[in-house]
Amino acid sequence: MVFAAPNEALTRAEAVLAADPPPLHASVAHQVIGIWQRDFGDTRLALAHLRRARDLASRADSPEREADVLATLGVALVHSGRTREGLAAFERGVARGTGHTRARVLFRRAYVWWVLGRHGEALEDVRRAIPVLRQADDVIWTARALTLRATVHLALGSVERADADFTAAERLWDTTGQEHDKADAVESRGLAAFRSGDVPAALRLLDEAEERYAKLGTPTFMLTIRRCEVLMAAGLATEALAEADAATAALDGIGGQSTRRAELLLVAARAARLAGEPRTSLARAALAVRLFAGQRRTWYETHARLVLIEARVATGRGSGRLVADAAAVAERLAAFGAPAAPEASLLAGRIALGLGWTADAERHLAVAARSRHGGPPLARMTGWAAQALRARAAGSARGVLEACRRGLDVLDDHRMTLGASELRARATAQGAELAALAQQASLVSGGPRRLLVWSERWRATVLSAPPTRPPADPALLSGMTAFREIAARAEEARTDGGRPVPALEREQRRLEREIRSRTLHMRGGAPGDGDRFDVGRLLRRLGDGVRLVELAVLDGRVHVLLCGQGRVRRFEAGLLAEAEREAEHVQAGLRRLAHPGAEARLPLVEAAGARLQELLLGPAAAHLGSGPVVVVPPSRLHRVPWALLPALRERVLSVSPSASSWLRARDTAPPPGGRQVLVRGPGLASGGAEVTELAERYGATPGGASGAPGVRGTAGAPGEAPELTDGQEVAGREPAGAGRGAGRAAGAVGGSGGAPGPSNAAPGDADGTRLPAGELPGALAGAHRRAEREPGPDAGGVPPVDGAAPFTRDVSRTTVLEGDAARVPRVLRELDGAASAHIAAHGTFRADSPLFSSLRMADGPLIVHDFERLDRSPYRIILSCCDTARFASVGADELLGLVTALLPLGTAGVVACSAPVNDAAVVPLMLSLHKGLDAGLSLAEALRDARAALPDDAVHRATGWAFSAFGAA
Repeated sequence: MVFAAPNEALTRAEAVLAADPPPLHASVAHQVIGIWQRDFGDTRLALAHLRRARDLASRADSPEREADVLATLGVALVHSGRTREGLAAFERGVARGTGHTRARVLFRRAYVWWVLGRHGEALEDVRRAIPVLRQADDVIWTARALTLRATVHLALGSVERADADFTAAERLWDTTGQEHDKADAVESRGLAAFRSGDVPAALRLLDEAEERYAKLGTPTFMLTIRRCEVLMAAGLATEALAEADAATAALDGIGGQSTRRAELLLVAARAARLAGEPRTSLARAALAVRLFAGQRRTWYETHARLVLIEARVATGRGSGRLVADAAAVAERLAAFGAPAAPEASLLAGRIALGLGWTADAERHLAVAARSRHGGPPLARMTGWAAQALRARAAGSARGVLEACRRGLDVLDDHRMTLGASELRARATAQGAELAALAQQASLVSGGPRRLLVWSERWRATVLSAPPTRPPADPALLSGMTAFREIAARAEEARTDGGRPVPALEREQRRLEREIRSRTLHMRGGAPGDGDRFDVGRLLRRLGDGVRLVELAVLDGRVHVLLCGQGRVRRFEAGLLAEAEREAEHVQAGLRRLAHPGAEARLPLVEAAGARLQELLLGPAAAHLGSGPVVVVPPSRLHRVPWALLPALRERVLSVSPSASSWLRARDTAPPPGGRQVLVRGPGLASGGAEVTELAERYGATPGGASGAPGVRGTAGAPGEAPELTDGQEVAGREPAGAGRGAGRAAGAVGGSGGAPGPSNAAPGDADGTRLPAGELPGALAGAHRRAEREPGPDAGGVPPVDGAAPFTRDVSRTTVLEGDAARVPRVLRELDGAASAHIAAHGTFRADSPLFSSLRMADGPLIVHDFERLDRSPYRIILSCCDTARFASVGADELLGLVTALLPLGTAGVVACSAPVNDAAVVPLMLSLHKGLDAGLSLAEALRDARAALPDDAVHRATGWAFSAFGAA
């Protein structure tokens, strides 16, 4: 019962002891309590109870009972770090027991051999135990033995043998009521899925096991270890480190197993190294080595030493001693039959290369390269990385490129099995070294075209195919609805009371974890996307008038690849680190310029823009021609306001995550019908004034009165659609003038008064960019009216896609969603398949979890996960919201955020903002932007003209610079 219903078993054992039982019964009760404490509580208490159980069994003169208790005691002693005592207890148990009892003792000793990493001994003991257990028709213990044997096979890399044993064990578990063992079987299948390379299935099964354990109320330290391994393989190293550290603290709090503590430290050390925290990795790995050595667990100690050496290398310690240490670790791992052996050989070879020891490097790398032809994807990539380093040492650029191509092909196939865009993006980190080696080889021998090909090979690959659409999972949909409600209540509490409500925030975090967990379970489609980048095709699309500027970073320096006029040219610019620092200074300056009264900082920001141009474009700035420019920056430069750079300030300018992404956007045809959607979220400082003006321009007047053009009757009940005629719709409108005139100062935008601050900053926002009433400068008064009257300069248009009709908008088919109608389900329905959408709402960027970045609607946040449910996102989207063009840089060169979520879903162009901006200044910019779109301009053309039409003051100029056009629509 202790594994079927652990807490009930504990209660009943304590009741037995309270009844003054005979020695035999008391021995059983103490053994049950000892097992419970050993696996779920304090190992010191476990040892006390188990020793008492052994003594009572001896008093009862029951050799079989004594043998059984000795086996349980042996496991507890090993888990507490007393390996020699534990093995001695097993020797006595095997000698005392006979037949069926001895088979159970052998099974438990096999488990201990597995814990110690002595897999040959484990297989031998379980081989002796299984036939006896089967002959005794002991279903539960036979299933346990099969599960253990499968786990040992996995440790040795024998996935097929493990799968056969897991399948046989699962059939047996289905006939029992052993809930804890069933949960353990699910956990083990998750481990098997991971070892075979199926990360989504592994995460799903481990989450299922966790739910089963939770119902039993038992700790899950082994599950945490396995989950952390999967998270690291999925590129979620920071998350794995946090989970491992939290589990270690919890284990220490209950005085739990010393063996589990060492394993958690090893996992934390690996996670810290992958997360870029080498000193943390060093500390965790050193402690793990000491613990494993004391526990006589050579297998685990050797793995910990591998991580320790990796951490030392990451902190800059390269030496001949480390080469020897890594080589020794590789030999021991190979002798164990451990799948990690090639990693150690690769490490030894890499250190030797850094020291110039080419002969030693070749020897170690040749061993590591053998893994390129078999095994799971990451093992094969290790082999191809070793092969690429061998080729580089031999001076063969062609060999380097071939090895890198083969290795990245393996990664591509692996990535496409992942359905979640986050996992696809983060998994690219596994190929960073291969891509960097290929770029360096291209720079040396291949010329600008080859460097462009390899720059594209690993840039924004997550956008190469749409993410798997989330399933119509009732639990997922329910969780997202609950999340939205809780998030809205938490925001309301912060707004009204000025302080958060801890209970609401805890529930919001719980729901976020649940939603994210379910989306990570999604599987991708078939391996490979079949869409290889073609430089010739790019140059044909660019023609003679358009220039594409792709920035590649090699050894910390920016290289500019200037594409256009049928050729690719390379220019060398500045250092990436300096450019990143300058970009942060510019962002800080733009935030200050969102406030009136900061005009004195404008020259400083402009000067910083000139320095950025020198660092990012260098001499290429003089060769941009006079036509449109497309900028393709690396992910670490995503916050650069490109329109601020002097050479780009007056141009038709668009930004794209990759040249391939730009080509796909150019080839994306707009949906028929030209339907457009205007959305206004709640709580905007300006009241979303541009939406009101645009609605009036397109004939969708406020209030939905019966005399309004094309509208019959009034807006329906909250969340319902009103009656429509002629394709027009006005939903959820407030009474005419409501939300626009209240509380606005005379002379504000549109002559209706107001106190606009930076766009979408909630009242009392902590960033300090909100403008209080009465601080609006006179230059802003009536600015959007001037934008209506004063056209901008002539546009230098981007040529249309070959064979495609120019994009047009049917302004008679305009849907306006505001007030209670601007609820997430309704907004998503209207956005799906629309030709264009304009969303004015509070924007929130989540650096900690980018796919929970959101736009605030009437019923709570509209998050990136919501957009991924669309069959097709709008062809064009304008986001007049702060921080909508902010991204998290993850993986090799990937970006996660709102804009990058939209581009693979059918959106060809987005206008978004990378900084807090002045709300009042956004209104005329947006009105002028729409005026250009109505005239048939592209987003980039219309945005250029809209900037030129703004008043020439610091606030408006900063607002124009903060917005960028992404894509090619």
